[in-house]
Amino acid sequence: MSQDTEQKTESGIESTEDSRQKSGYYINRPSFGKGGPSKLRRQLLREKSLFIVIVIGIVFYFTMLRLDEISEGIRLVIHILKPIIYGLALAYLLNPIVKFVEQNLQLLLEKVLPGRKKACALCRTVGIIAAIVVLIAIVTGLCNMLIPELYRSIRDMVLTVPGQLNDALDSMTKLMAVDSTMGQIITRGLREATEFLQNWMRTDLLTQINVVMSNLTEGVINVVSELFNVIIGVIVSVYVLFSKESFSMQTKKIVYAVFRPSHANMILHLTIKSNEIFGGFIIGKIIDSAIIGVLCFIVLSLLDMPYTLLVSVIVGVTNVIPFFGPYIGAIPSALLILLSDPKMGVYFIIFILILQQLDGNIIGPKILGNSTGLSAFWVVFSILLGGGLFGFVGMILGVPTFAVIYYIVRMLINHKLEMRSLPTETSCYDPLSYVDSDGTYVHAEQNELMKDEGMKNANKSAK
Repeated sequence: MSQDTEQKTESGIESTEDSRQKSGYYINRPSFGKGGPSKLRRQLLREKSLFIVIVIGIVFYFTMLRLDEISEGIRLVIHILKPIIYGLALAYLLNPIVKFVEQNLQLLLEKVLPGRKKACALCRTVGIIAAIVVLIAIVTGLCNMLIPELYRSIRDMVLTVPGQLNDALDSMTKLMAVDSTMGQIITRGLREATEFLQNWMRTDLLTQINVVMSNLTEGVINVVSELFNVIIGVIVSVYVLFSKESFSMQTKKIVYAVFRPSHANMILHLTIKSNEIFGGFIIGKIIDSAIIGVLCFIVLSLLDMPYTLLVSVIVGVTNVIPFFGPYIGAIPSALLILLSDPKMGVYFIIFILILQQLDGNIIGPKILGNSTGLSAFWVVFSILLGGGLFGFVGMILGVPTFAVIYYIVRMLINHKLEMRSLPTETSCYDPLSYVDSDGTYVHAEQNELMKDEGMKNANKSAK
């Protein structure tokens, strides 16, 4: 009887877990919890609050005094853990490929292999191998296509741009070679700028070349070190992909051990939501930028523009940055093409405007959808803030990071409104709607009806 009871209990637990997974227990917003802290905890908090504030103030003071040492220590830790960071990033990017292969192979292998565990293990192995093969194929293909063409484009640019600049200066000098005050000022300015450039090339440029040559060995060592970190990161990503369920269960176990159930469920919900926002935005943006780069290469090749591959790479890479990326890549590309052929430069500007409109209105929304839930203002705000704090990486990751913060703040505000029995939709708080002193929400239409009734009563009393 006891064995039957245990079996029923275990089956009941399994059915409960299955129903929770099917219903999206952590995907939907969990409850904030009704139970507050115990009486003993409230008493301790009242007695210890002043002490905690003093301790926090002292810790903050000494932290600010040792801010340089702490920053240096953080940089050292990040430098040591670079292979782990690269491995986690690669595992995150390769995980969709692994999941896709597993979903398509699992049903087939379960029919062939006797055990479900063997089928799952084989699916995972095949998925990881497929992901690594795709990664190696993409990197190898890009290197074979891009490096020779980029070298050729940069070599041509170095050989032709100085002559193009001289031709442009000669043209401007001829245009301004008139007996007008403005022409004389511009001619004198161009002459002084030319003399300054020649002096700089004779003095400072040679010094800078010597500095660059002396740092070349250190730069090569840094590049080799980064490549070594990337290779180790690939190995780490394989281990992470093999053990991702184990890491997930361990993390979930720790969360439930440290926090109360209501808080733990909220943390797990925010983790799933953050993964949804980051994954949808980053992977979608990579696909979108690849499409834009390919379209740019095809059109520029058909138009026979100079620096076709170099410009396509610049436009595709900078398109990863939301909002500002297209302009960051288009400006230097347009200048390069304008120096080579002004007419082609004008064509390129027109084409890039059309391409960005196509990306912003058709391609981007189809791929990304509303993955962040942010308006245009908050997108610009998050890009400027992230770029100012963390540079290029901050400009890319600033939008999804701010989207997670925005979601948390919106969730807390909606919870407070729900506790007061007030609507959570933003459209309900138009200028004509309000909340009276009793906490009752009055809609705009109801407000208009009340005004109309008041006018009718006033008219009747006047009569």
